[in-house]
Amino acid sequence: MFSGFLLIFLPLVIGYLIPVHSKKILHFINVQTSRLVLLILALMGLSLAGLDNLSQNLNQILLYTLTFFSCISTCNLLVLPMIDRLMPTASDHKQHKLPILHMMAESLKLVLVVAGGLLVGLLLNFDLSWVSQASEIILLLLLFFIGIQLRNSGMTLKQIVLNKKGATIALVMIVTSFCGGVIAALLLGLPINHGLAMASGFGWYSLAGILIGDSLGSILGGAALLNELLREMLALVLIPLLIQRYPNTAIGYAGATAMDFTLPVIQSSGGIRCVPVAIVSGFILSLLVPVLILFFVSL
Repeated sequence: MFSGFLLIFLPLVIGYLIPVHSKKILHFINVQTSRLVLLILALMGLSLAGLDNLSQNLNQILLYTLTFFSCISTCNLLVLPMIDRLMPTASDHKQHKLPILHMMAESLKLVLVVAGGLLVGLLLNFDLSWVSQASEIILLLLLFFIGIQLRNSGMTLKQIVLNKKGATIALVMIVTSFCGGVIAALLLGLPINHGLAMASGFGWYSLAGILIGDSLGSILGGAALLNELLREMLALVLIPLLIQRYPNTAIGYAGATAMDFTLPVIQSSGGIRCVPVAIVSGFILSLLVPVLILFFVSL
């Protein structure tokens, strides 16, 4: 049952065990990781083109996306404010304008890559039997690079353990996301483990879409991508609005992106005191995304 999980999980572990001190090598890995993500997402679009009843499947993707997004986000936002009451975080009352629309456009670029792959597959109408195997090979290399990135992100175990607030936010995000994923799975008539896998993306839309698409098919993979993309876009809007009164809620809802993509928004809107909490919370969630998704899809 877990042979597939171990096979895919292995390159992630191997990558995590490799310390890299050269900035040039790290830059190379970062660039190649971005390229591999785009390549796999384009292949996801090609695999969608090979599905029968495409229009019906696209409607199903939208239904899954909206259901999971609504259920998971509702559960997150109902419980996260409790952390602000029990463990308040001080934030600075300074607001700096950031190019939010530009950041959203960067996120939407990945959806356009999937759409481009879909369009190519529909227009050229060629044999797509090779897409699945090619995606798996590229995925193994991608997970290896992601393992190296996580190892060399600068976070130590001591920093994670000592920042109890960041760890608490991550734990609440995990539990509430799982609750939302189970509710959505029951509403949609999906297996519970599929719902838990869909709930384990925590905003890392590219990796969630790729892992779930590779294991559970293009429909759920596309829904996972759009679900996490919606989270990131809503987080970009909510962080400046919530962070003064509910900093932990704003940080928590950003999910895994709190340590990278949404971190500038968190820092500029909430001040430097929010940064360590955001980095720890985001790092824990980022580390668990591939682990949890691979575990649940293997059940």
